[in-house]
Amino acid sequence: MNFLSNDKLTIVGAAGMIGSNMAQSAAMMRLTPNICLYDPFAQGLEGVVEEMRHCSFEGVNFTYSTNVKEAFTGSKYMISSGGAPRKDGMTREDLLKGNAEIAAQLGKDIKAYCPDLNHLTVIFNPADITGLVALIYSGLKPSQVTTLAALDSTRLQSELAKHFGVEQSKVTGARTYGGHGEQMAVFASTAKVDGTPLTDLIGTDQLTNEEWAALKVRVTKGGANIIKLRGRSSFQSPAYVSVEMIRAIMGGEAFRWPSGCYVNTPEFGHIMMAMETTLNKNGVSYREIRGTDAEMAALRESYGHLVKMRDEVIAMGTIPPVDQWNSLNPNL
Repeated sequence: MNFLSNDKLTIVGAAGMIGSNMAQSAAMMRLTPNICLYDPFAQGLEGVVEEMRHCSFEGVNFTYSTNVKEAFTGSKYMISSGGAPRKDGMTREDLLKGNAEIAAQLGKDIKAYCPDLNHLTVIFNPADITGLVALIYSGLKPSQVTTLAALDSTRLQSELAKHFGVEQSKVTGARTYGGHGEQMAVFASTAKVDGTPLTDLIGTDQLTNEEWAALKVRVTKGGANIIKLRGRSSFQSPAYVSVEMIRAIMGGEAFRWPSGCYVNTPEFGHIMMAMETTLNKNGVSYREIRGTDAEMAALRESYGHLVKMRDEVIAMGTIPPVDQWNSLNPNL
């Protein structure tokens, strides 16, 4: 029975569609035999556990609880989808107040019940802000908290592959950075289509400037399109990709996409946003992003939008002003 780890992985929001898919993905990837499912909704949670039992995963022990102390105690890894989902017509930002409060409680519960947590991945929207709030209250180091930003890059890869009629894997270096919202910065300079730089294709009859502009809109509105098509917010893709992130943190296969992480540089200060990252047993680390002048301007604009949301959460009183974060979390 080969598992990456024997450490406890807790999935928060496990009764929901994302959480239940995360449970299945984690078991299929054989991350650990020790998977704990947490959700306040008892009946739904029991239903998920029954389904997992009916899958008959060999060697996996699913435990579950509606009690946060019981579920969190002893946890070494955690993925949380435990916020309200987006509905048709809503932006990620519309979820800000309620989900920021949920993130604050998540951080406090981690500090109280599993302060030795190795890593937390936050995926409920607006993920950049909920991840930041959870980090502030958890007492964890910035390297120990990531947010799901990869879906924007996978959506760019998908749209380019569809446009050019190639296998999705033939599109490499598809990258979006900054916020996980419609103000994300979509980069062309990093991408290649079947070995050809995307920048050599934009403005040609293969991808006119108008087609590129429309394609970028489809990327930024990719999540909204899923809601229109399926009548509910994305659940399979965020579940799978977030479990891929935890797999890399556990020392498994490398994660191929940008992650949201805490950034504090002279240009981008005190924020959680998508960067070019490495995920491994040491946690998350990021490196400087390079792009064209226009791409970097778009990144700065995306950062500005995140700062505005962060400051709204400060004004709500959910988190203190930036200069007081250190009193809650000495690692900041």
